[in-house]
Amino acid sequence: MSHHPAYTMSTLCFLGGAIGYARTRSIPSMVAGLAIGSLYALSGLRMREGMSYGYEGAAGTSGLLLGAMLPRALRLRAPVPIALSVASTAAGAYYIKAIRDFS
Repeated sequence: MSHHPAYTMSTLCFLGGAIGYARTRSIPSMVAGLAIGSLYALSGLRMREGMSYGYEGAAGTSGLLLGAMLPRALRLRAPVPIALSVASTAAGAYYIKAIRDFS
């Protein structure tokens, strides 16, 4: 069940990139959304299949997303960067706790 948040975050990133592209024709938003979403999807797959580094990958991807979205959220006060910042913080906390519990 711990792979579900990674898949949810993957979907949110894909949607965030698509919204960014649709609103402003921003190719970097689309590429970043696809890249981060793919990293979350890969982490979710690794967790679901019982492979190593799924939790660490999801935690690292959450940190990467937070690092990219938090400055935008603070500067623009736009709903998508704010939502992705909050969601990445929650997912990162969840996966860091999971890593600590398994150690």
